[in-house]
Amino acid sequence: MRTEMVEDVVIIGAGIAGLTTALGLHGMGLRSLVLESSDSLRASGYALVLWANAWRALDAIGIGDFLREQHFELDGFVVTSTISGLATSHTPFKADRKYEGNEVRSVKRKALLEALAKDLPPGTIRFTSKIVCIEEAGSLKLLHLADGSILKTKVLIGCDGVNSIVAKWLGLENPVFSGRWSIRGCGEYLGGHGLEPNFFQFYGNGFRSGLVPCDEKTVYWFFTWIPSAEQKNIQENQAMMKQFVLSNLGKVPEALENAIENTPLGSFVASPLKFRKPWNVLWGEITKGNVCVAGDALHPMTPDIGQGGCAALEDGVVLARCLAEALPKESRRESNLRVEDKEDDEFNRIKKGLEKFAKERRWRSFELISTAYLVGWMQQSEGKVISFLRDNFLSSFLAGLRLKSSSYDCGKLNIS
Repeated sequence: MRTEMVEDVVIIGAGIAGLTTALGLHGMGLRSLVLESSDSLRASGYALVLWANAWRALDAIGIGDFLREQHFELDGFVVTSTISGLATSHTPFKADRKYEGNEVRSVKRKALLEALAKDLPPGTIRFTSKIVCIEEAGSLKLLHLADGSILKTKVLIGCDGVNSIVAKWLGLENPVFSGRWSIRGCGEYLGGHGLEPNFFQFYGNGFRSGLVPCDEKTVYWFFTWIPSAEQKNIQENQAMMKQFVLSNLGKVPEALENAIENTPLGSFVASPLKFRKPWNVLWGEITKGNVCVAGDALHPMTPDIGQGGCAALEDGVVLARCLAEALPKESRRESNLRVEDKEDDEFNRIKKGLEKFAKERRWRSFELISTAYLVGWMQQSEGKVISFLRDNFLSSFLAGLRLKSSSYDCGKLNIS
């Protein structure tokens, strides 16, 4: 085994939160090292809807316009009952002055990750680097990697997803299963799909599905349901996934069926929907000393308000700003302090910076997790009363909750 030089900031996970944090720090003149366990960016074949709060974050790190050029702006949210086949609400995204400037686009995950990674200095991301153990080493953290190497770092950030090793080290409870699964994919149309630029959603009989155009030739779709014990096995067979979705759509437009048919079998992704108990975010340790978590490692949530990726982008901007304040460039210059005093001073500044991040993100995470769970429960319910209220009175209300969640502004960065 060998111990390498001390890194200023080590980020575990080259996902949305990890790369956003790294890019934000880079823009402010601070270096970081991103450790990714896989051998490349994990850009599976689906997309995600980015709401206005996500575009503010993307603008803060300087890549918003680059992604805008590649993806449609959506006009509104159209909800249809799969029982009657009739639309129950249509919410224009920019009609309400309260949400003026509400920009919504469906962005391919691969395009987002590549945009985040492209401006990072060479060597920032180290692939095939799996963390197996975290140890204390005075004011530093010792990271043991699967290949036997050891890294020392002044700051450790866990952006390593739902099963985060950093979250476990902090003592956070494991995320819990919501009882629902999702299947997602992207339909590809060589000649163009011809869909209107709207977010189409369909629900009824305990199923929920959606259809969102990304660009002229790509359409993102999703399907969620509460599986029986037998249905959980379909995740192992993508042909079965496809057939299951097609046979349970209900009364939906032909465009949704076409999108599923136009999705390569290898791109079907099935996963259980998990979330962190919101009170665990409020009262649990999401930071300790020079360690914190962000993204899905902090606030895994169900996808019902489309804020998982958006919140990860927010996290990255806020975290980069807090760390840049704690680790100004001047801190690396020579000083008259003894080495021990200098290390203690730096550790305390880092600690306060991460505590500031935690304070800013705690309630925001609590609100998003809780809202997503509530919306998912109402949309997925098979009860007659809830179904009647949802289809006749609550569709616009639920769409409004999405717009309210997207009104958040994570602020700007002082990019050098």
